Amino acid sequence: MGSEQFYGYRLTRQPSPYSSPNQKIRVGPSLIESLKFEARNSPNSPFSTPFDSETLNSGASPSSFEACSSFNQPGSIHYMKNALQDIETTLMAPDEEVSMPMGMNPPSGQTGWPQQLAHEPTGSKVVYSQAVYSTRYGLSGNNSGNNNLNQLLILCASALAGNKINEFESLVERARALVSITGDPIQRLGAYMVEGLVARRELSGSNIYRALKCNEPEGKDLLSYMHILYEICPYLKFGYMAANGAIAEACRNDDRIHIVDFQIGQGSQWMTLLQALAARPGGPPHVRITGIDDPFSKYARGDSLELVGKRLESVSEKFKIPIEFHPLPVYAPFVTKELLDVRPGEALAVNFPFQLHHMPDESVDVNNPRDGLLRMVKSLSPKVVTLVEQESNTNTAAFFPRFLEALDFYSAVFDSLDATLARDRKGRINVEQHCLARDIVNVIACEGKERVERHELFRKWRSRLTMAGFTQYPLSGYVNSVIRSLLKCYSDHYTLVEKDGAMLLGWKDRDLISASAWH
Repeated sequence: MGSEQFYGYRLTRQPSPYSSPNQKIRVGPSLIESLKFEARNSPNSPFSTPFDSETLNSGASPSSFEACSSFNQPGSIHYMKNALQDIETTLMAPDEEVSMPMGMNPPSGQTGWPQQLAHEPTGSKVVYSQAVYSTRYGLSGNNSGNNNLNQLLILCASALAGNKINEFESLVERARALVSITGDPIQRLGAYMVEGLVARRELSGSNIYRALKCNEPEGKDLLSYMHILYEICPYLKFGYMAANGAIAEACRNDDRIHIVDFQIGQGSQWMTLLQALAARPGGPPHVRITGIDDPFSKYARGDSLELVGKRLESVSEKFKIPIEFHPLPVYAPFVTKELLDVRPGEALAVNFPFQLHHMPDESVDVNNPRDGLLRMVKSLSPKVVTLVEQESNTNTAAFFPRFLEALDFYSAVFDSLDATLARDRKGRINVEQHCLARDIVNVIACEGKERVERHELFRKWRSRLTMAGFTQYPLSGYVNSVIRSLLKCYSDHYTLVEKDGAMLLGWKDRDLISASAWH
């Protein structure tokens, strides 16, 4: 999964340096970029039939999701919408003991959504070798586990990794008969993993996107999918809360703040923070936002970044806070100090939301753009840097252990979606097809520069940031407590732990998202 993502290396085009017009807009959600697959002509392909978005549109409110029962309970919408702003407003208050504001407890009588979960994510969180995976999943030399789809998928990947093509073709056909995009979590995930395995077999990953004929959904449809994902699970809200809380706390006493967002999307993350800054004791600061976005993205062209400026202008006028917006349609690897226009006297906050894993590292590019970008940001002396990433180990792993890691990670994600939307809901099908499937296929089928989904575990990010000269900025215990309360509105199976200075959001026994802050 990604959030307003996919810059780095574009798979359908080669990246090229982009000369920014350095346009500045003075003023007084796409959460995820996703692609629709039209795969092989097989009628069993999960990418062959797009689904309608039902009645959802880009402006859909939480109350329009009938299946999300707790959003229809009195007080729930107010609670969910104001959680971020309450955090940030509290962190902007004068230095004194922080207490939980009114309304931060779940509405009276509200419980988590009904739990009808069909699949338990398996095993431990971190794996280092094929041997460890084999023990963990019970993989053996015989085919006794083939009736289990999870085991069958592993056998498919094992056969492909061993270049046992005849065996692979036979196993894949058996797997195709068991998968379903309206089935239980492993059946739905299996549908996309089978497509990834077949794509790898046919093209070795190098031409995956040409083979799948990726087409971007219509704007209103894509925004609907992203809005559904934002509402039905807490992954994006968690990232926003953790990052905004750290920025609010670090910049609470500054009169001029410059936020550099390496994935601005539609600017959704900053709306509540700006409202909190506007209400700050002593008056609002001057806020400058540099919004970076992929210049070839459908939502970075035309009026997309202009739309962000209009949204910020509306916030500025409504809450009486001076905002300056600087749109920067540039690939992340080509962002320079000069383009960011850092000015003396500003408190600089840099935000990396589900984006840095798209940057190639030393295993792909001898110039190591991933670490190079971190060093460039460090040279700007930011007051705080926020990092939100998937807690998964798919960067440098070989194909088979990478497949197993993806199977474990996305099994937990698909399982969690069952907690909020019925399996036959078109909204859930569209979220999985348009917001998750692309990542899954990319992890499985692609190699080299064609593989942009290169997730790392937090301990590796911590090592990279430390080597770049950063030290960890402590996350707020208050933010932790508010997020923990928010998770109860979704499911008791969500977990939140503090580890090595980061917050880790998980589902059952699997950590899924890490959030940390640095300076």
